[in-house]
Amino acid sequence: MQTDTGRPAPRRGALRRLALLLAAPALLAAAAGRAGAAEAGVRLPPPAQDLPPPAAAGLQKAVFAGGCFWGVQGVFQHVKGVQRAVSGYAGGSAPTAAYALVSTGRTGHAEAVELSFDPAQVSYGALLQIFFSVAHDPTQLDRQGPDVGPQYRSAVFAIGPEQRQVAQAYIAQLDAAKRFARPIVTRLEAGPGFFPAEAEHQDFMTEHPRHPYIVMHDAPKLDELRRLFPERFRSEPVLVTPRR
Repeated sequence: MQTDTGRPAPRRGALRRLALLLAAPALLAAAAGRAGAAEAGVRLPPPAQDLPPPAAAGLQKAVFAGGCFWGVQGVFQHVKGVQRAVSGYAGGSAPTAAYALVSTGRTGHAEAVELSFDPAQVSYGALLQIFFSVAHDPTQLDRQGPDVGPQYRSAVFAIGPEQRQVAQAYIAQLDAAKRFARPIVTRLEAGPGFFPAEAEHQDFMTEHPRHPYIVMHDAPKLDELRRLFPERFRSEPVLVTPRR
């Protein structure tokens, strides 16, 4: 069974799902025709409060959830300073961290992306700015576009009290400035264990740029990143599995 979003149904094997969807020219044509209807991003102001520069060199981590992890991963893979972006699951337990289970919406997980970033090149606040500006719509409750359910919720999984304080202050800053027509519904959640998703979900935007879902819902996000944050955009993505 194929979902009405164009994403693979959780019961099918990975190769079978991809074969069905990638071989659907009618879907692809429809997707290309609707791509322009995707919501435009907005360059939000940076957080007034951010984490201080690190005392020593080294990578830090951040975990964000904003709908289908294909697009969120794809956006951050093109951000300068991000060294790694992994699609996965956060908010639930290890035994239920599997696509077929998470897709039911009953595991507590959200489709999420874990970033490893160099704070000397991009701050946590700058990542939040991109997350709220182009990676997703923070005013949609338990959904993103056509994907509905708590597994698609908007959430910041803060790693430590410092990240939580910065994220909380930024949401309050944006709400006070009324930068969105609707209230921000992004949840601030404790940084639980993060569980990487299955191999077929990694680097999906790069590996399947003509997939109908990518064309309709995720490629426009990358265009907005390039347009709104040219100083942070890099053309070559950092991939989980580098190409040979």
